[in-house]
Amino acid sequence: MQRASGGFGSFIINNRPIIPIPFDTPHGDIVILIGDWYKRNHTALRKVLDEGKDLGMPDGVLINGKGPYQYNTTLVPDGIDYETIEVNPGKTYRLRVHNVGTSTSLNFRIQNHNLLLAESEGSYTVQQNYTSLDIHVGQSYSFLVTMDQNASSDYYIVASARFVNESQWKRVTGVAVLHYTNSKGKANGPLPDAPNDEFDKTFSMNQARSIRWNVSASGARPNPQGSFRYGSINVTEVYVLRNKPPVTINGKKRTTLSGISFVNPSTPIRLADQFKVKGVYKLDFPSKPLEGPPKMETSVINGTFRGFMEVILQNNDTKMQSYHMSGYAFFVVGMDYGEWTENSRGTYNKWDGIARSTIQVYPGAWTAILVSLDNVGVWNLRTENLDSWYLGQETYVRVVNPEATNKTELPLPDNELFCGALSYMQKPQDISSFAASIMGDRSKLFFTLLMIAAAVMCIFP
Repeated sequence: MQRASGGFGSFIINNRPIIPIPFDTPHGDIVILIGDWYKRNHTALRKVLDEGKDLGMPDGVLINGKGPYQYNTTLVPDGIDYETIEVNPGKTYRLRVHNVGTSTSLNFRIQNHNLLLAESEGSYTVQQNYTSLDIHVGQSYSFLVTMDQNASSDYYIVASARFVNESQWKRVTGVAVLHYTNSKGKANGPLPDAPNDEFDKTFSMNQARSIRWNVSASGARPNPQGSFRYGSINVTEVYVLRNKPPVTINGKKRTTLSGISFVNPSTPIRLADQFKVKGVYKLDFPSKPLEGPPKMETSVINGTFRGFMEVILQNNDTKMQSYHMSGYAFFVVGMDYGEWTENSRGTYNKWDGIARSTIQVYPGAWTAILVSLDNVGVWNLRTENLDSWYLGQETYVRVVNPEATNKTELPLPDNELFCGALSYMQKPQDISSFAASIMGDRSKLFFTLLMIAAAVMCIFP
């Protein structure tokens, strides 16, 4: 739940110089972080969930950590600090937009400007113009935006809630200002409209289906993205992961995947493997949802190294879900409403489905992904909705190379953190010897603080 208290930021990973990008170098690079926000901190939010209550409506939607511009004097009080993004007229900028919120899907749009989608989570896309795009929790997109409007006024940048009662949520809309350097006045008039699809549940899904991989562009490695022909690879294992509305297990409100509510172990899973600690977890996550009563377990998916896994994410809840898998970019090959069946494979996109790490699953619908298990480790597969994640809607995929080699997994570092059953092995962490060197380097200081936080909270596999 720490993301709810501001524990988020942006990592930008650039192409190697020999790998060209499939568009002209933009005039500037702008990061925009959008997300719903609560006045209560993460400990208070956890307490609410522990008491079996819902978090309720957020207090607002922030853009780069700031509140809404006063576009409406009734909904927005005076004196709120809002974000202003300054641009030069006639120039094209790359806007990297990330939904870093707690649990709300947001529609992103800029008044009178087209959003040319160019990239998502490390994969270049077929370039298409959108007037707005739904961005779900944990997702990231790059848009190329040309500042081609007249400078008679500034323009609104809007992030508004989706898949909720939008009339009730108007007061939490995020609004920033796009300011041309030669602008002659303030932004004015009504906000640009969100999609008018309250009674058309297919609009957003069709928009999501339109996001496709640019198979002629080069990827992070010196080969075309499209040379990885995922549609012709034999699937070695299939998992249907189904989530439902929260349930009560042992008197506690919990969320589940396939009938199992995950319990975080005190001993990290990979260290338990390394030092042969028994009983830390079970390698028995079911390939299909359990039929019996839900249960709380530390149950892990047993992935096959260099296998090719098909995962169907079935959302039988009334809320939008978005799922993230650490350590991998997976191929999004299909989504539709209703229950997934084996016949659904006939609708899969086997050529240019986007490769990404976070994908939405619409209420009462399914999304299918394909994953090439070439990255050794224990990888979290979870909902990005923080309330559901906190209550157990996650698991891990364990991928182990049966041949011990440093080529697929590096050896333990000297400053490894040990917890749980292995806490007796923990060595003192001496940071004083290099404290002076990091104070003048903000990036080193940042990562040192991360390590200190990890030492204090060594609870994750």
